[in-house]
Amino acid sequence: MARMHGHVESVELAQPDRDTLALRGPLTFATAAHAFAAGTRALATGTQTRLDLSGLTRADSAGLACVLGLAAAASRAGRRLRVQHWPEGLHALAAVCDVADLLDQPSSATA
Repeated sequence: MARMHGHVESVELAQPDRDTLALRGPLTFATAAHAFAAGTRALATGTQTRLDLSGLTRADSAGLACVLGLAAAASRAGRRLRVQHWPEGLHALAAVCDVADLLDQPSSATA
């Protein structure tokens, strides 16, 4: 969590089922380090094969780095993490940065 202009921004991690890790809230410079640390812990002890981004309210390049890092953590644990429900802005950023193939990104932002 980080303080931003008098209020606290935070990103939440949830596990709606045993195969899914879900992120909710802003995934930004202010929250990405926390999300990465918590997500890495969850991936190290779990069986998740999906990362659900449908709950993100906004994301920036630090958020994309977090998603890349979580995919790498899953890979080190012997799993491929399929990223689902890309927010349009993050989808565009992944395309511009030419990292979509690293994330097994579907062609649609909502797939």
